[in-house]
Amino acid sequence: MLGSGLGAFADGLTDAVRIPYAQIPSFPRSTAVGHASQFVVGKSGDVPVAVLQGRAHLYEGYSPEEVSVPTRVLGRMGVRAVVLTNAAGGVNLDYGQGALVVIRDHINLQGRNPLVGANEDRFGPRFPDMTYTYTKSYREVALEEAKKLGIPPREGVYAGVLGPSFETPAEIRFLRTIGADLVGMSTIPEAIAARHMGMNVLAISCVTNMAAGILDQPLSHEEVLETTARVMGQFIALLRAVLPRISELAASIE
Repeated sequence: MLGSGLGAFADGLTDAVRIPYAQIPSFPRSTAVGHASQFVVGKSGDVPVAVLQGRAHLYEGYSPEEVSVPTRVLGRMGVRAVVLTNAAGGVNLDYGQGALVVIRDHINLQGRNPLVGANEDRFGPRFPDMTYTYTKSYREVALEEAKKLGIPPREGVYAGVLGPSFETPAEIRFLRTIGADLVGMSTIPEAIAARHMGMNVLAISCVTNMAAGILDQPLSHEEVLETTARVMGQFIALLRAVLPRISELAASIE
């Protein structure tokens, strides 16, 4: 699942079939700039992949259940390993703009959960455990491959907020106090839905801007897209290196 400005990875797939979200019944369409809203099935090297080129967000007016529909579709297709990506604000002062960070854990401050309501027993249990939301072996692989590529290996905790307004400096200080390294407006509904269905998850953030109050300048979505364009080469190289190893791990688990 490719976040804001990160959709170029799907353009490099071979044997690709592209289906606009608008042609898929019940699929939420993204209205955010930088999301192509296409479902792409193809190959990254020798690894078969199903790629969501863009996502829907809660701030667009969708419910958590609607946002998680693409994840549910992947699960019903038999996908067992999911890679979530996003553009995020850097809360940790050690991060720089353009850093790629493997998500170790998350803090859900969106006030929403896709599992609210009657449980779908065919998907998973009523009270799924979230202790191991982000699969340790996948995180280790991502950090190893980042190091090989000369990308500083970083892990962090992602705080999910509702948006669409960027956070205030006071909110960023609060997030840092409670242990967040990154902040964004996505990913958490998909991660919860994936774990509910027993899928293993890797999540990677691209730090597209330092969060409010760290630098003396306003935030903008244009900055997000400019930064993702600048680090796209590193991002694609990391995904291409990680996918074969995750594919092997998923096969061994099966």
